[in-house]
Amino acid sequence: MTPLPDLRHHGDAEVRGAAAGLTDLAVNVRTGTPPAWLKARIAASLDGLAAYPDGTAARAAVAARHGLPVSRVLLTAGAAEAFVLLARAVGAARPVVVHPQFTEPEAALRDAGHEVQRVLLPEGDGFRLTPEAVPDDADLVVLGNPTNPTSVLHPAEAVAALARPGRTLVVDEAFMDAVPGEAESLASRTDLPGLVVLRSLTKTWGLAGLRVGYVLAEPEVVAALERAQPLWPVSSPALTAAEACCGPEALAEAEAAAADIAADRAYLIARLAEFPAVTVAEPAAGPFVLIRLPDAAGVRERLRQLGFAARRGDTFPGLGTDWLRLAVRDRDTTDRFVTALAKAV
Repeated sequence: MTPLPDLRHHGDAEVRGAAAGLTDLAVNVRTGTPPAWLKARIAASLDGLAAYPDGTAARAAVAARHGLPVSRVLLTAGAAEAFVLLARAVGAARPVVVHPQFTEPEAALRDAGHEVQRVLLPEGDGFRLTPEAVPDDADLVVLGNPTNPTSVLHPAEAVAALARPGRTLVVDEAFMDAVPGEAESLASRTDLPGLVVLRSLTKTWGLAGLRVGYVLAEPEVVAALERAQPLWPVSSPALTAAEACCGPEALAEAEAAAADIAADRAYLIARLAEFPAVTVAEPAAGPFVLIRLPDAAGVRERLRQLGFAARRGDTFPGLGTDWLRLAVRDRDTTDRFVTALAKAV
């Protein structure tokens, strides 16, 4: 039997302990975050820590941001909690996870006792979604858009084609706010049966340590997930951050950041084209790129010695040891990385 890849390995493992001083290309959190105005809002919330968290305002802000009723919104301690809630609270006889993608959904389903079927999108098709690849009898389908680690942005109509009565369709949009105009998002759709959209504030706003995200779904699904949550699952500072990040000024800042990321990603891909042995999975739409190159594991170790942390690809089902994921950074960082990569290969 082929052993399972380490589904619980994530990019933060690349920069822990003695590796904390490496230039971080392994974690997909925007650099220079959280911004000063957001830190000030969070700091001001500390005066209210004696009171139990009240998510009313944050929930309303998220609902308004997506043009949805409050009954379709659930605040969570990051998207990771949402995966656990879905695995425990949504009944599924045949769950399917579309890979390569973030591995936590499958790990949560397995931990909850589910037998998970994988649909592997092939490299030859650019890791693009083919709705026909998903079994008709799958009653829970999970996929990312844009997808971590491939950086593929699937067309909204292709994802929507997976929705049907009797099926829960979970779309992880943790990186959608890094896409200009949030193209291909399903977050505001209410016409698709069983649709569940997950969002995270971690990536764009630099809040990985605060743990805040949310679920957008039919009211009955939201109620079922809420019953599975412990009391007060999201802290008051995290609720303050969620409310703040849904304001018009914050949304404008996120859109400007998405445009910057797109330009910096194009520059990174252009520099990677200087290496004949490096293949970039394209087109890329997220704040990261997936690359294939010979001896990627060895290259990754040599990059560490040269001061750079890259995310290994072999823990993602559907990939192998010849893949690495690189976070998009500013052009100066990319130039320094390319110099190191030239030595490492």
